[in-house]
Amino acid sequence: MMDDKEILDLYTSGQRERAFREIVESYSERLYWHVRRFLCSHEDTDDLLQEIFLKIWTALPSFRAESQLYTWIYRIATNETLNFLNKQKVRAALRFESLSDKLVDRIDEDPWFNGDQLQRNLMKAVQKLPEKQRLVFIMRWFEDLSYEDISEILGTSVGALKASYHFAAGKIKAELKKY
Repeated sequence: MMDDKEILDLYTSGQRERAFREIVESYSERLYWHVRRFLCSHEDTDDLLQEIFLKIWTALPSFRAESQLYTWIYRIATNETLNFLNKQKVRAALRFESLSDKLVDRIDEDPWFNGDQLQRNLMKAVQKLPEKQRLVFIMRWFEDLSYEDISEILGTSVGALKASYHFAAGKIKAELKKY
């Protein structure tokens, strides 16, 4: 697999399709799990991932290397995921349902979930967090991103991210004690 600099060198040398194939190869699995942790559904994640890569392909000519390629890609993936969730939230509200409850239910119903009960309970607790705390917790805990990278992806100060993570961790700990 190529690193981001090699991919960008390919792209700037005119080998755009090959560069994009390298992006897909390098980021498919990471983005799959990034999105999946928010959507709790294999099918929705697969569908959205295709849209995310399409968005990356169309936005690639405007990438100016002012940020790292991976934080730029994660920003696109995160924004598309939040847009998807916002649409789901509206649909759920129209049916007088809670999207958070629906996502928690998906964890139990998902035939692709291969974790143990503790992991299942952790994911349920994460889904109950407010959106900003959920974003920070997933990126920091599961994806081990630095606060600086998360700051670049979300456009939020490192201090605010640390506070969000701290509150999220406290809520998750309290939620897990219920189980």
